[in-house]
Amino acid sequence: MAEPETPSQGPEGQKPQFSVVLTPHRSLGPRGFLVFMATVGAVSFGTGLLFYLMGAWPVVGFLGLDVLLIYVAFKLNFRALSVYETVDLSPETLTVTRVDPKGREQSWSFNPYWVRLRVDERVGRASELSIASHGKRLVFASFLTDPEREDLAAALNTALSEARGGAA
Repeated sequence: MAEPETPSQGPEGQKPQFSVVLTPHRSLGPRGFLVFMATVGAVSFGTGLLFYLMGAWPVVGFLGLDVLLIYVAFKLNFRALSVYETVDLSPETLTVTRVDPKGREQSWSFNPYWVRLRVDERVGRASELSIASHGKRLVFASFLTDPEREDLAAALNTALSEARGGAA
């Protein structure tokens, strides 16, 4: 999860804004992927060479197919990790924008005076962070861990309180 930006005072002494970009965790970066694929390729090549020398040359094709399938699976996984969400708060509007892997955006806007932020603990499953206002409910930040979701909720609650003029 990205850290909230620390904005400066706006024109005419306007209250500071809250803005955060939420991204899924990546445990394997581009360099790690390159090392992993090189290792898988080297092991498959060595094993394939051994089978080829033993006269079982068709095995080489299957080992190459395995490497290709592993590569494609990781690339699809990396593509799915390109999703992100932004949460922007101004004194007039709380906006949540979700961008999917294809770059399509969905945006929801709420009046910060009427919005309720809620973290629901669910037995045996990850917690759920949601915004509710006027009978509508939006679940967001679903790819964050429970502690990250709680930290975001606390920071957003503080920012909402400030946007409301200090009212709880």
